[in-house]
Amino acid sequence: MAESEMSVRSCRELWTILLGKSALRESAQIEGELDKHWDRLHQGLSYYKPPSSSSAAKVKENKDVAQPLKDFGLRISKLLNLDEQQSVQLLQCYLQEDYRGTRDSLKVVLNEERKSQALLLKIADYYYEERMCLLRCVLLLLTYFQDERHPYRAEYSNCVNKLEKDLVNSYQSQFENLFKAEAPTWETHGNLMTERQVSRWFLQCLREQSLLLEIIFLYYAYFEMSPPDLVKFTKMFKEQGFGLRQTNRHLVDKSMDVLVDRIGYLSSLILIEGMDIDFLHKCALEDCTDRHQFSAAPDIIKEMDQLLLTFGDIPHHGPVLLAWVLLRHTLRPDESSPVIRRIGNTALQLGVFKYLSTMLRGLGVSGNNCTASTAKMCVYGLLSFVITSFEEESLQTDGVETQSSHLIDVACEVLSAPNLAEIFWEMKPNMGLGMILDSAAGMFPHKIGPLLQLLTVLVSNKSTVKKVYNFLDKMSFYTQVYKHKPSDVISKDDGTLWRRQAPKLLYPLGTGQTKLWMPQGVLGQVMMAGEQGYVVRWDHSYSSWTLFTCEVEMLLHVVSTADVIAHCARVKPILDLVHKIISVDWTVSDCLLPVTSRIYMLLQRLTSVINPPVDVIASCVNCLSVLAARMPGKVWSSLQHTGFLPFASIPLTNMAQCVSAEGMKAGNYGNLLVQIEQPRGEYAVTIAFLRLITTLVKGQLGSTQNKGLIPCVLLVLKEMLPTYHKWRYNTYGVRERIGCLILELIHAILNLSPEGEDQGSTPALQSLSIYSLANTEAGQAVVNIMAVGVDTIDVVLAAQPSSSGSESPGQILIQTVKLAFSVTNNVIRLKPASDAVSPLEQALTQHGSHGNNLIVVLAKYIYHKHDPALPRLAIQLLKRLATVAPMSVYACLGSDAAAIRDAFLTRLQSKTEDMRIKVMILEFLTVAVETQPGLIELFLNLEVKDGSEGSKEFLLGEWSCLHVVLDLIDSKQQGKYWCPPLLHRAALAFLLALWQDRRDSAISVLRTKEKFWENLTMPLFGTLTPPAETTEPCVLEACAFVMKIIGLEIYYVVSGSLEQSLKDGLQKFSNARRYEYWSQYVKSLVCHVAETEEEGICYFPETQMLISAWRMLLILSTSHADVMQLTDESTKMKLFLDVLDATKASLSSPTSVPCLRLGSMMATLLLVLLKQWRSVVAAAPDILSPLSLILESVLQADQQMMEKTKAKIFSALISVLQIQGLDGGDISLLPQLLRSVCETVKDEALALIDGTRHTSLTGEVAEQEDSMETDCPRGPQKDQRDGVCVLALHLAKELCLTDEGGEHWVSVMRNIPVLPTVLSAVELSLRSKQNLYFTEAALHLLLTLARTPQGAAAVAGGGVIQTICLPLLSVYEVSNGALQSFSRKSQDSTCWPGVYRLCMSLMESLLKTLRYNFINEALDFVGVHQERILQCLNAVRTVQSLACLDEADHTVGFLLQLSSFCKEWQFHLPNLLRDVQVNLCYLCQTCTYLLHSKKMLHHYLQAKNGEALPPGPLPRTQRPPQGKDAAAGGGGGGDEAEQKALLAVQCSLLKILSKTLATLQHFTPDCCQILLDQCMDLAEYRTLFVLSFTTPAFDPDVAPSFGTLLATINVALSMLSETEKKKEPVSLSIVSLASSEEIQALKSLLMFTMENCFYVLISQAVRCLKDPVILPRDRQRLKQELSSELSTLLSSLSRHFRRGSPSSPASGLLPSLQPKPPTPGSKTTHEGQEPIIQLVQAFVRLVQR
Repeated sequence: MAESEMSVRSCRELWTILLGKSALRESAQIEGELDKHWDRLHQGLSYYKPPSSSSAAKVKENKDVAQPLKDFGLRISKLLNLDEQQSVQLLQCYLQEDYRGTRDSLKVVLNEERKSQALLLKIADYYYEERMCLLRCVLLLLTYFQDERHPYRAEYSNCVNKLEKDLVNSYQSQFENLFKAEAPTWETHGNLMTERQVSRWFLQCLREQSLLLEIIFLYYAYFEMSPPDLVKFTKMFKEQGFGLRQTNRHLVDKSMDVLVDRIGYLSSLILIEGMDIDFLHKCALEDCTDRHQFSAAPDIIKEMDQLLLTFGDIPHHGPVLLAWVLLRHTLRPDESSPVIRRIGNTALQLGVFKYLSTMLRGLGVSGNNCTASTAKMCVYGLLSFVITSFEEESLQTDGVETQSSHLIDVACEVLSAPNLAEIFWEMKPNMGLGMILDSAAGMFPHKIGPLLQLLTVLVSNKSTVKKVYNFLDKMSFYTQVYKHKPSDVISKDDGTLWRRQAPKLLYPLGTGQTKLWMPQGVLGQVMMAGEQGYVVRWDHSYSSWTLFTCEVEMLLHVVSTADVIAHCARVKPILDLVHKIISVDWTVSDCLLPVTSRIYMLLQRLTSVINPPVDVIASCVNCLSVLAARMPGKVWSSLQHTGFLPFASIPLTNMAQCVSAEGMKAGNYGNLLVQIEQPRGEYAVTIAFLRLITTLVKGQLGSTQNKGLIPCVLLVLKEMLPTYHKWRYNTYGVRERIGCLILELIHAILNLSPEGEDQGSTPALQSLSIYSLANTEAGQAVVNIMAVGVDTIDVVLAAQPSSSGSESPGQILIQTVKLAFSVTNNVIRLKPASDAVSPLEQALTQHGSHGNNLIVVLAKYIYHKHDPALPRLAIQLLKRLATVAPMSVYACLGSDAAAIRDAFLTRLQSKTEDMRIKVMILEFLTVAVETQPGLIELFLNLEVKDGSEGSKEFLLGEWSCLHVVLDLIDSKQQGKYWCPPLLHRAALAFLLALWQDRRDSAISVLRTKEKFWENLTMPLFGTLTPPAETTEPCVLEACAFVMKIIGLEIYYVVSGSLEQSLKDGLQKFSNARRYEYWSQYVKSLVCHVAETEEEGICYFPETQMLISAWRMLLILSTSHADVMQLTDESTKMKLFLDVLDATKASLSSPTSVPCLRLGSMMATLLLVLLKQWRSVVAAAPDILSPLSLILESVLQADQQMMEKTKAKIFSALISVLQIQGLDGGDISLLPQLLRSVCETVKDEALALIDGTRHTSLTGEVAEQEDSMETDCPRGPQKDQRDGVCVLALHLAKELCLTDEGGEHWVSVMRNIPVLPTVLSAVELSLRSKQNLYFTEAALHLLLTLARTPQGAAAVAGGGVIQTICLPLLSVYEVSNGALQSFSRKSQDSTCWPGVYRLCMSLMESLLKTLRYNFINEALDFVGVHQERILQCLNAVRTVQSLACLDEADHTVGFLLQLSSFCKEWQFHLPNLLRDVQVNLCYLCQTCTYLLHSKKMLHHYLQAKNGEALPPGPLPRTQRPPQGKDAAAGGGGGGDEAEQKALLAVQCSLLKILSKTLATLQHFTPDCCQILLDQCMDLAEYRTLFVLSFTTPAFDPDVAPSFGTLLATINVALSMLSETEKKKEPVSLSIVSLASSEEIQALKSLLMFTMENCFYVLISQAVRCLKDPVILPRDRQRLKQELSSELSTLLSSLSRHFRRGSPSSPASGLLPSLQPKPPTPGSKTTHEGQEPIIQLVQAFVRLVQR
C-alpha cells in the first residue's frame, strides 16, 4: 500500500518504542531495537553527516526512488546542510509519518514552487524534531538504567554499558561544535534561510546544547570524572561563559532566556559532579582523604585554582566556587588558605544559596524529573558538607535574616527530591542539613515559618509522617522576642539566663478555649540582646500541635483587625503542613482534629472580610479536599454552615428552574472569584474549589447529596466553563489547569452510576449536567476545547524545553482535550432521546466555512503522535457521532477526505502502532459500514475492473482498508505481536458488518480472495481454554463473528453458488467433529455462567454473543443441512442433547439475570430443534423428565423476567408430547406435569380476568371487527398467540390426550379449581369479545376433555352452557344486533367465527358423550343460536369459502347428534325442528348441485373471490402434502393451485352432504320398521321431499325432490369412478392431486353418502307409497320412475363393487374430529352382494310388485 515499512526507523518512532508506547512491549523486542540502533545512539548528532559528492552520486544511482523525490531530497540537503542520502531518507520518513496529503497531491506540491517551499520548511521542523528525539533516547536510557522499578532496566543497562566507552568525548565535541557553529545564511543554505529560519535554527541549537549537557550531567552522576576532564570542562564552560557567550549571542531573544539559563545550570552542575563532593564528604568522615582522586593530582589543583580565581562575574560560578572551596579545604587545609578565602567570598557575594534554589526550581519546572532529582541529590551532597564544614554564621554575608532564609529555601528545594526525606531522618541530627533544622527549631515559635516549611518538605511517606508528628509533639524550646525585659522575670548576674517568676498564659484566649501555659520557674537562655530587644529561648516542653490550635484560634480572634495579615502568615504554614500530613497518612487525622475542625470556622470568617487572604483560604480548601476524600458526608455537612459554597435560596423543583439558576447564590467563593481572583489574575482558591467539588462528587455525595451540589456545579457550568478562557492570568499554564479541572469535575459527574440517583422531583446532578452541556454555552465551550486542533497542540508541545513531565502545559492541554472528548461522548450517550437536535449536536455536526467544521478537526487528531490516547478518543467520538448524528462524515471531511483516509490506514498498517488506536479505527469503520455509506466506500476503495458490459467486477484499490483487514485475519499472522487477539476480533467485527449490511461489492471481492474462507474460519478450528480459565474473552467474540459471517453467507447465497473453498471448509468442520466440539463448549459456557452466578461472570457479553451465533448456525443447519454437512443423525442427537442439558443447567436454579438470558436463548434453540429435527427427537432418550424439571423451576422463578421463557418451555413440552407421546418419558411424570400446568392455567386465567375487567372499565379496546387479530397489548395481561396462558392451555390439552383413562386428570381437577377459572375467563372473554387466542385454546382443551365420559361430565357440571350459550351471541352479532355476514377469510387463521365453530364442536362432543344427560343444555343452545344455525345452512349456496363451509360442517355435525333426540326436540322446539328439516333438505340440494356442476362451482368461486382462487389449504383430513407449494405463477402451476382449491371445496361440500343425509335419516321413518310394520303412525314423520324427478336446481324456489336424492347418488357414483381412474396426463384428476390415504378416505365418504341417500330415498318413498293423501296416479309414477332409475344405478354399482370398492364405514359418524381418518374397510365381499345392494334390490322388487 504505502511505502513499504521503512528499513530505517525514524528517531521519533525509536523513542516511542523505548518509552513503551508502541506495539513492541516485550523486553526482548526492546532489546532487539536497542541492538539494532545502538550505534546511532552512540554517534549522537554526528549520525547526521554533512553533504558529500559521493553521497549525491549514490542518490543519483539509486533506482528505487522516484526522480522528483531525488530532486527534492537535494533541496532538503542544501537547506539543512545534510548528507544527500540521509536527506532522501528523511523525506521518505516524513512522507510516511507526518505528511498530511495524499500521494497524488504530493506530485502537485513538488511541482509548485510555493507549495514545495512550505513542504521544505515542514521537513526542516521534522528534521529538528528527529535530532531531539535521538538525544532523548539516550537521555531515557541514562535516566532509567539503574532504576529497579523500570520494566526495561536490564535492557537499558546493557545498552548503556555498550555506549559508555567514549560517549562523553563524542557528545562533548558535539556540544563544542554547536556553540561554535556559525549561523547559516541564505548564501550558504539557499534563499529559504530567512531571518526567521535562522532564529529557528538557533533555538534548535540551544535546545540541542541543553540536551547534550543533560546527558553528560546524568552520565557523570553515575560514572566518575577524571581530574584532567574537569579541567577540560572548566575551560570549555569558561570559554562559553556558561552558555552566555554563544558565538551567535546576537540571535538570543527573550523567549530563549530559559534555555540559556538551563545551559548555565547544567554546566555548573557538571563541574560540581566532577569534583565528586559526596565521595569527598565520605572520605572526610572516615579520615582517609587520600582516597579521593584529586588528592593525587596537585598540578591539576593548581591549574584549577588559577582558573577559578578568574571566575566571579556571573551567578553560574557560585556553586562551582563553593564546591572548590570545600575540596581545597578538605584535601589541603594547610595550603593556600588565602586563595580559598578569596574564592569562598566570591561565591558568597554571588549569592550562591539564592542561586541554588533558583536553579533547582528552574530545572524542576521543565523537563525530565530525573534530571531535577539528580541535581537535587548533587546539591544535597554539597549543602550537607558545606553546613557540616563551616559555621552557619560564616556562610552569611548580607545580613543574618536573608541568607538564612535562602539557606532554608534551598534546603526545602533539595529535600523535595524522592527518598531524601527518609535519608534525612536516618542521619544523626547534628550532621548536614539536620543542623539547619535544629537552628530553625531554635527560633520556634517566634519564627514559625522556616521550621514548618522544612518539616512540610520532610513529610514524604507514612514513616516520615510519624517522625514529623513526634518532632512537633515534643518541643523542648520556646523562643520569644522581647522589646524590653518583662517585669515577671529575674535574670542572672551576667544577664544571659532569665527565670520566670509566675506562670504565664502564652495566648490570651477566652475561657473554654485551648490554653497553653508556661509554668513558674522556667529558665530562659538569652540568645541575643541589644537595642533591638532580647531573643530568649525558654527551656519549656510542650506540644506544638496545641500551639497550632491556639494560633488558629488567635487568627479567628483578630480576623477583623489590622493584625490579620501577620497572623495569616503564621497560620498558612500550619495549614500547609496539616494538608501534607493527612494527604500522605490519613491515620494521623484524628490527632489533628483540633486544627482541622477549626478550618470551617476559619473559612467562614476569612472569606467574609473586606480583603480576604486568598492564599490562606486556598490552603483551607485544600485541607478540606483531602478530608473529603475520606469522609465526604462530614465535610459536606460542616461546609454547608460556612456560606463558602454556592447554595440555593429557594427549593429546586424542575430542570428549567435549575438551568436558569433562579434563586441560586454564588456564596462567598463566588464573590471571591469575581471581586478578588479575576481582577488579580491569581486563581489559587478556584483551583482548590474545583478539586474540592470533584472530590465531593466522587465520594458518595454524587448520588446522595444531589440537591446540595447542584448550585456548585451550576456555577461551574454557567459562570466558569463558558468564560474561563477570557479571564486575566498572570502565570502561563494556569488557564489550561483550570480548564482541565472543570472537565475533570464534569467527567466525574457523568460517570456517576445512575442507579444511585434518587428518583425525586428534583433533576439529578447527572441529568442537569447533561442538559446544560447539550443546550447551553457550556456545551459550546467544550466544543471549543475540542476544536483546539492537532496543530495548536503540536505548537505548544514544541515550545516546551523538554518533552516529558505530566504537569507541563502541553500535557495539561492534551489531558483537557481528552477529557472534552470523553465528556462529549458521554453526553451524547446519556442524553435522553428526543426528536429535536440539541445545540451541542448542531455545533458538532454543522458545516463551517473554509472546512473548519469540527468533524475535520476531530479526524485530523489522527496526525497527533505524542499521546496515543488523544487520536483514540477523537476516533471514539467520531464513531459516536457517525452513529447518532444525521450527517455524512465524508461530506464534512470535504477535500481532506482522501488524505485523512491515508493517515488512518497508515496508522492501521504500521507494525509498531499502539494496538488500541488500531482497534478504535476498525471499530469506527465497523460503525461506518452501517451509518456512513460515503465514508465506507472511500475506505473500501474498490475499483471497477474493465470487463464485459453489464457485469461489474471489483478489485481492491491501493488504499483499501481491506488489505489490512485481510492481513489481520491471515492465519500466518496470528500470535504475532502486531496482531493480538483484540485486533483480530476488531477485523472480524468489521467483516461481519460488511456481511450484515450486504455490501455486495466488497463481499464479492472478499469471497473470491485466495484462502479467504480458510483464514476466516481458522478460529473455529482452535481449541479454547475452559470457560473457568478464559483470560481473553475477545477470542469468544472472534469465533462468534466468524459463525455469523458463515451463517449469513449460507443464508443469502444459493447453495450452488457458494465458493468451493467455503464448502470445503464446512466439510472439514464436519469431518473434524467441530460440531460436537462447539456444542460441548457452548454447553460448558452456559454451565459455567450458571455455576458462577453468585460472583457473576466478567465476560458475559462475549459469552452471550458466542451462544447467540452458535444458536444461529444450528437454526440455519435445520434448513441447510446438506450445505453445512450436518446430516449425521448421531451428531444431531449429540447436539440436541447438549442444548437440552444447557437449557436445564441455566434454568434449573435461575437467580441471576445473565443466567436467565442464556436460559431463554437456549430454550428458543431447543424449541426450533424440536420442531425441525422430529426424527432425532423421536429417537432421543427421555426428554420429558428434564423438561418437566425445567418447567418446575421456571414456574417458581421471578415471573416478570420469565414470561417469555415459560412460554418457550410450554411450547417445547407440547412438541415433545406430539412427537414422542408419553412413551419417551415415565408415565409417573404425568400427575406432576398436570399439576404444574393446571396451576399456571389457573393463575394466568385469573390474571386475564383482572386484565379484561380493567380494560372493559377503562374502555381501551376499540370496538372493531377483528381487532383481535393483532397482538396489541391489552391492560396488564396480554392475550397473545404464544403467550404463557395460551400455551399452557394447549399443553394441558396434549396431556389430557395422553391421559387416556382420565384418572390423573380427574384427581388434579379435584385439587386445583382450574375448570371454573377457565370457564369464567372464557365467559368474560366472549362477552367482551376479547382474548381471542385464550378463548380458542380453552375451547380446544374443553373439547379434548369432552371425549371421555368423566371429562365430559366435569365440563358439563362446571357450567359450560352458562359460559358459552348466551355470551357466544356477542361473538357474531354486530353492535346493532344484526348477524355478522360470513367472511371469506382463510379458515386457518384464528378468528371469532372459528371460536363459534369450536363451541359447536364442543356441544356436539358433549352431546355425543353424555347423551340424555346433556339434551336439555343442547336444546337450550340450539334455541339461543337458531338464527345463526339456519342462516349458516342457507349460506352455503351463496358463500363457498372454506370458513363458511367449515361452519356449516360443524353445524350439521351438531344437528346430527341432536337429531337422535327427535322426540325431545319436537316437544321443546317444534317450529325450529321443522325449519331445520326444511333447511337441511335444501342444503342437500345445494351441495348436490354444486358437486354435480364443477364448472358452475368454479365460476362461483372465481366470481366471489375475485379473479384468482385463493390457494386455500385443504381441510385437515384432506390436505395434500405439497399444499404449501401452491404456485400462483404461470400456466400449469396456477391451474393446479386452482384445481386444488376447487378440490378442497368439493371435499368440504361432500362432508356437509354426508352429514346432512345422516341427519335426515333420523327425521325419516326407520326402513325396516316402515317396510315390515303395517300399522306404523305415518303422521309422526313429515314428508321431506316432493314428488318430482327433475335434476336439482340452484334456485331456492325449487323444492328438494326425489330427483335431488337420485342426483346425489349419481354424483357420488361418478365421483367414485373418478377416483378409480389412473392418472391422466392431460386433465388434473382427483387422483393426481391427493395422496392414496386421502383417496381412500374420500371413497369411504362417498360410500357413506350413497348408503345414507339410498336409506332416506327408500324410507321417504315407502312413506309416500303408504300415504293415503297421495293420489294413486302419483304413486304409480313414483314406482315407475324409481324402478327404472334404481335399476340403472344398481347395475352401475354392481360393476363398481366387482372392481373392488371399499365398503362403507360402519359408524354413522364422519371422521370429522379425529386427526387421522379411520382406516377404511378394505375387505371386499366378492362372494355375496354388498348389504346396501341387497337392500335396494329388495326395495325395487317391492316397487315392481
